[in-house]
Amino acid sequence: MKIFTAEQIRNCDEYTIKNEPISSGQLMERAAQACVDWIFENCKNHRNFAVFCGKGNNGGDGFAIARMLHLKGFDVDVFTSTKAKFSADAGNNFRELKEFSGVSVKEFKEVKEYRIDNRTVIIDALSGTRLSKNIEGEFKELIDFLNLKNNLKISIDIPSGLFADTVSSENAAIFKADFTLSFQFWKKAFLHPETGKYAGKVKVLDIELHQEYITETKTEDFVINEDKIKDLFRPRNEFSHKGTYGKVIIAGGSYGKIGAAVLSTKSALKSGTGLTFTLAPKCGYEVLQTSNPEAMFIEGGNDFIDHFEKDDNAVYGIGPGLGTNEKTVKSFLTFLKNHSKPLILDADALNIISQDSKNLKIIPENSIITPHPKEFERLFGTTENSFERVKLAKNKAKELGIYIVLKDHHTQIVTPEGDVFYNITGNSGLAKGGSGDILTGIITSFLAQNYSEKEAAILGVWFHGRAAEFASEKHSKESMLPTDVIEEFGTVFKELNAKVERAL
Repeated sequence: MKIFTAEQIRNCDEYTIKNEPISSGQLMERAAQACVDWIFENCKNHRNFAVFCGKGNNGGDGFAIARMLHLKGFDVDVFTSTKAKFSADAGNNFRELKEFSGVSVKEFKEVKEYRIDNRTVIIDALSGTRLSKNIEGEFKELIDFLNLKNNLKISIDIPSGLFADTVSSENAAIFKADFTLSFQFWKKAFLHPETGKYAGKVKVLDIELHQEYITETKTEDFVINEDKIKDLFRPRNEFSHKGTYGKVIIAGGSYGKIGAAVLSTKSALKSGTGLTFTLAPKCGYEVLQTSNPEAMFIEGGNDFIDHFEKDDNAVYGIGPGLGTNEKTVKSFLTFLKNHSKPLILDADALNIISQDSKNLKIIPENSIITPHPKEFERLFGTTENSFERVKLAKNKAKELGIYIVLKDHHTQIVTPEGDVFYNITGNSGLAKGGSGDILTGIITSFLAQNYSEKEAAILGVWFHGRAAEFASEKHSKESMLPTDVIEEFGTVFKELNAKVERAL
């Protein structure tokens, strides 16, 4: 799914109005109806709604939503500035709403005397994607007041005060929603930690904007959705053998850190690799052979790896638990200089590379690196926020000809062409040591199975997050372990195969 800027979304609206054709008022009605349908389905235990409407088209959506909720039998109160100069469509909807005697229309300043009980749903339609500066004055006071309420809060299209395409200032007044009902597209702001926290759970509503514009308009930003994954995933061929699905070598582990290599190896095995080897120190032999009897062991030293065996027929995943012993560093960098095929680099492999910026030049072209924010900082330098981090990642991916998997709540896959794919599967249960090790195993496995580097990274990150969702359902986000996530790989594969079969 494409992510469009606020300007592109406005252009899409205008294109739809011109080419469907449909009036702007009818398009607003369509958007409001989509919101009301969602609210009716998901807020059945609530009867009261307080709708806060600004003077622009976002406020117009709010007026239309209030009218429709009233017609469905809900109790609705609307708060606005009745003397404001409304946009044309907002004004039309405001005047239409006033014809319904059952809807109470109040001034914003009356909210402090208004009794908002705990079962009242607060709907935010104060400002939309056209916002160009921080909210101040009356609106700021209103947003600060509403944010103190414990009621269920829903934002229409975007939380008021939030910029769609960039980071907001630290002390900006931003409505904090439990749900955001976004029209047709994800906004970039929903996908970054500094800004996404205001959006709550995002529900993208199809309001039938013109498909021709969506198809033909270019963007470098995408959300990985199920349609994308269904197109990428290739079911197993019944007339295949272990050689069909590639050879993986997971290189990692050191004294006290063998568990990381265990997790990554098990993850590669459960992701479908034909042949899996673990290159690790001798101290991990018994642990690895006992925990992963299906994998073969390559000894690379005693308590740490001091030599890397080269195999041009294998895909390497290097880094989990590797350590940074002096001999490990030397042997790893020597291996990297003499290896030309794409590989996956994580954890201590990245920490070793970050010791000297010259090391970045010896990463084989089209390799995949998977840094968390601190590892990224050590590799490429600090940035002011995650928006700037993505910009820097795009520059470095192009410069080095590599794929960068920026691990975050919504992990980003950055390609050498400058495209960014945001993942929306997963949960906070992955915020535990070992989660990155299993991601390394997944991506390495998919690359060995002849997915392209781009496909392996996108499918791997999505797959990792989806397995975490199943694991949290069984164990909770608090108690789930990386091993629980691995155990759900089969559930994800079953789901993917079923989706492909239904599509045939």
